[in-house]
Amino acid sequence: MYGYPSIMRAVIQRVSQASTMIEGHKTQSISKGVVVLLGIGINDTSQDAMILANKILNLRIFSKNNKLELSIQDVSADLLIVSQFTLYADCSKGNRPSFIHAAKTVHAKKIYTEFVNYMYNQNLIIKTGVFGATMQVSLINDGPVTLILDTNK
Repeated sequence: MYGYPSIMRAVIQRVSQASTMIEGHKTQSISKGVVVLLGIGINDTSQDAMILANKILNLRIFSKNNKLELSIQDVSADLLIVSQFTLYADCSKGNRPSFIHAAKTVHAKKIYTEFVNYMYNQNLIIKTGVFGATMQVSLINDGPVTLILDTNK
């Protein structure tokens, strides 16, 4: 579809706390856990969502004996998942980012919902932003630990 590869993207931040706000009202919050900023491209599929979700769930990003040894599942971390189409910004030409490789709203919401539902089924505390809304995301990065992931093989 569209001659562009399927590469779902995420920025993962280990946090001691995080929240989303819309129009000055806190909508969701987590304590110790992970913020997942999720970018969905025009060719991303349900399979891409499951691959990325499993990668995130099994990443060893929590410390044990001063080493990153434990996964989200090992520590029962909370997750705050926020859709962020700007992860698909193409800034290679001019000064205004282009988002032509970001999924259109209907497709992005479908894949985002599948991703979130999969995470809910892992018996973790899952909070989400509001898909398509303008939000303020506040967080305290723990470590700091920030990772960029994609499904590019």
